[in-house]
Amino acid sequence: MTVLLSIAGQDQPASNQQTFSRLDPVTSEVASQSAAATLDDIAAVTKAAHAAFSNWANTGPAERRAVLNKAADIMESKSEEFIAAMITETGATGPWAGFNVMLAAGHIREAAALTSQVGGEVIPANKPGTLAMGINKPKGVCLAIAPWNAPVILGARAIAAPLACGNTVILKSSEFCPLTHRLIIDCFIEAGIPEGVVNFISNAPEDAPEIVKALIEAPQVRHVNFTGSSPVGRIIGRLAGENLKPALLELGGKAPLLVLADADIDGAVNAAIFGAFMNQGQICMSTERLIVDNSIADEFVEKLVARASKLPWGNPRDHVVLGSLVNPEVSDKMRELIDDAVSKGASMVCGGENEGSVFSATLLDNVTSEMRIFNEESFGPVKSIIRVNGDEEAIAMANDTEYGLSAAVFSQDINRALACANAIESGICHINGPTVADEPQMPFGGVGDSGYGRFGGKAAIAEFTDLRWITVEDPNQHYPF
Repeated sequence: MTVLLSIAGQDQPASNQQTFSRLDPVTSEVASQSAAATLDDIAAVTKAAHAAFSNWANTGPAERRAVLNKAADIMESKSEEFIAAMITETGATGPWAGFNVMLAAGHIREAAALTSQVGGEVIPANKPGTLAMGINKPKGVCLAIAPWNAPVILGARAIAAPLACGNTVILKSSEFCPLTHRLIIDCFIEAGIPEGVVNFISNAPEDAPEIVKALIEAPQVRHVNFTGSSPVGRIIGRLAGENLKPALLELGGKAPLLVLADADIDGAVNAAIFGAFMNQGQICMSTERLIVDNSIADEFVEKLVARASKLPWGNPRDHVVLGSLVNPEVSDKMRELIDDAVSKGASMVCGGENEGSVFSATLLDNVTSEMRIFNEESFGPVKSIIRVNGDEEAIAMANDTEYGLSAAVFSQDINRALACANAIESGICHINGPTVADEPQMPFGGVGDSGYGRFGGKAAIAEFTDLRWITVEDPNQHYPF
């Protein structure tokens, strides 16, 4: 069965009837077959979303809230469908897919709660007899481009807050999980959202550049949000800027976890195991660099290796912690990073095994700045251990990157930990917790090459509305001439 486009509430194939296939990364069998949108489809979907905007923008907050809450309920009822789609399309494990559904529904419900918080303020005016207001108004058509690694969470996040603020949306799916992303749209349609308020586009991988360009350049599109890699984010940001359209970019990361000399070592190991290897390390917040004080490094590494070496890995349909990487070729990158680091003096103290797209939990000790993995986002289960002397060196090492999304610090001295957290250049930092965390109400985003703008809670209102200055004045006021 072909995954169809959804334009103005209607399911339809691509205008030229073309499709593309996504292969299961473990079995190489067809996981999904989807419509490959054309430029004609882009013209149709942008017009449809624009036509639906006025009515949706003027729909009361209670009605918008009800639709979003119903969509969240429907999403949870479809959990098994989502799990099956994620396993076959992305190689995810069942628990990770199930967590995606739970948190995505939470994002939608949090957005529903925002509908009555899209307000403004009265601002004192210098002109006598004038009521001046700053009012948040929806922008119009919002383009949402979501990734494959946490497809339900990030797909729902990309559209829920824009909808709550009164915008209409177009979700452009990842080429790696069009079925999973289409299921999100089905939840909103079943919830009774008006035609054209939510729309869905899928495209063949080779068509992505022209499809994205056409979507951003469409005059009806007024805002872009993109979650994905930093190189692609640069392209999205440039296109948006050239067309004078604001963009929210949540991009890659090289998250450091600092283990200071006085850290609770067992607690730090627990956080490192979770943050480094959840979803095979394919999360923008994944712990990429374990920066450990030399005074405790031997004990920390010994305990970390003992835990990591026992993590089961294999076919995601089995009882494993580490399932599949998104594509078999990613295993080649993992191998290249390992070989480069070892050739330059690092020690592989754990892992290094793979079977096709499935790779074991791998740790490289004594990583230095000359190694590729020091700077490159691995986005896989190969992680660096970097030994340092003292807090200042740990902070300097944490900041020795172009990225700045998430970070973590472990110390039993809260003032010491807070000083480190304040010195680390990142959009998110957790003290005595893992680098991987998400709550729908929190301001989520990064700095530097990790992007700009914030998803989550009231921060999303600022992203997905325009603040307008409106006055009510005395028609008989005095003018100087």
